[in-house]
Amino acid sequence: MIKDGETQMLELQSKPDSLSVVERMIEDVRDNYQVSEDTFGNMLVALTEAVTNAMYHGNKSDPEKKIRIQYGCVHNTLTFTIADEGKGFDFYNLPDPTAPENLEKECGRGIFLMKNLADQLIFSDGGRVVELNFKLSGN
Repeated sequence: MIKDGETQMLELQSKPDSLSVVERMIEDVRDNYQVSEDTFGNMLVALTEAVTNAMYHGNKSDPEKKIRIQYGCVHNTLTFTIADEGKGFDFYNLPDPTAPENLEKECGRGIFLMKNLADQLIFSDGGRVVELNFKLSGN
């Protein structure tokens, strides 16, 4: 088990099969920290969205570019930091996926989901790094 304050690092290629590695990592975190089913579900969706965005939007599906995930727990908060090697993006000016003109679009909901499923969402390094925080209850 990872102790409070310790972090783990995972490096992935920008390939679709990397998502199964992320899913296994989230399952391991769930088991190590006795994460509730609700929080586990939120983590699963939010983190796979973050990695998918890093893969396709950040790294433009270039398998030579890496995605780095650092994660750990401090004071009952699980923190996941996902970094890509792309050019970044303006996270302050994103279309609202709930606006009528965007409701039927097939993409554009990932950041909205992350924001609503994580307890805290922070972008840095020009949008190349996203941090997702999940509070653990009852631990």
